[in-house]
Amino acid sequence: MSEECVVLLHGMARSDSSMNKMETKLKEAGYIVVNFDYPSTQHNIESIATDYLPNAIAQCKPNVIINFVTHSLGGIVLRKYLSDNKLERLGRVVMLGPPNKGSEVVDKLKNVPGFEFINGPAGMELSTDKTSVPNLLGAVTYPVGIIAGSSTINPILSQMLPNPDDGKVSVENTKVEGMADHIILPVSHPFLMRNDEVIRQVKSFLKTGKFQHSIVSP
Repeated sequence: MSEECVVLLHGMARSDSSMNKMETKLKEAGYIVVNFDYPSTQHNIESIATDYLPNAIAQCKPNVIINFVTHSLGGIVLRKYLSDNKLERLGRVVMLGPPNKGSEVVDKLKNVPGFEFINGPAGMELSTDKTSVPNLLGAVTYPVGIIAGSSTINPILSQMLPNPDDGKVSVENTKVEGMADHIILPVSHPFLMRNDEVIRQVKSFLKTGKFQHSIVSP
């Protein structure tokens, strides 16, 4: 394939190390990979998108197509950036467990002492309220494939969510208007970026613009 770059954006309260397996597998597939670390719990979504994401994009070689693979909060940060900026060489985007319509977990826990300390200003912006950041961003206008998880290791948080869910985000709230494809896999939120089938589906969408639905049973 022609040379392409993939920028990896980890989720809330995680680091670039959480995307290490994804990085390795995409490099093996021939992509240039930028596994970008950003302070997800120190700033709001707009600040992360404005002050940090350009640094990730700048690490891709000039004049190559730039794709993105995001986990959780990373997807909302990217949506915010692309709502304010035009990226001429934008390729395809795969979002893993994105709270594109917010999360009921935030609705129920945002006023609990310690929630903001753990999840930061960005975490407080991910409610399902119509005025929350993800719900104000509108439809996507670029090729987006979304992988939603339907398994959970956190039954307490899952009780706060409409099922099916991945323990942090409901399957329904991962969806966004304008998306090119959507697939559900039996994986929990914290493990989406390390799951072999998820990685296989990521590579499929990056290459073809669609997932391989025929061999998946949620």
